[in-house]
Amino acid sequence: MPSVDVVLSGRGKFAVDITVGPHGLVGDEPLDVGGNDLGPMPHDFVLAGLGACTCMTLRMYADRKGIPLTGVKVRLTRRKIKAADCPDCVTKEGEVEEMTREITLEGDLDAATRARLLEIADKCPVHKTLTGEIKIRSSLTPA
Repeated sequence: MPSVDVVLSGRGKFAVDITVGPHGLVGDEPLDVGGNDLGPMPHDFVLAGLGACTCMTLRMYADRKGIPLTGVKVRLTRRKIKAADCPDCVTKEGEVEEMTREITLEGDLDAATRARLLEIADKCPVHKTLTGEIKIRSSLTPA
């Protein structure tokens, strides 16, 4: 599995160059918070990862089961909501992060198949990572 390397690019206050194996990306913050808007914000990459994983998982499942899925589109948004306004959240005070994932399935699919594909979407590895326990271990290395 390739590592992900992120370094301040020097092209503005927040812009970063991201390297994932042979792939290069740019991240930044929008103009209104002092960035140059050279690329997506960090949370956008999280949403993109969830969307990509959802599409790929549904494609793999449909291929394996012979489901006539001809296309998948995923639209993702995120916002902070009051914990008190979230009846199914564990957190009851302060704010929680809410991600909304709208999935469009294309193909000749009946209601039962569509429902099953929605269940499968929740089994994509990134979904499992985001909804499971996460432990991030940080350390400093010499410059």
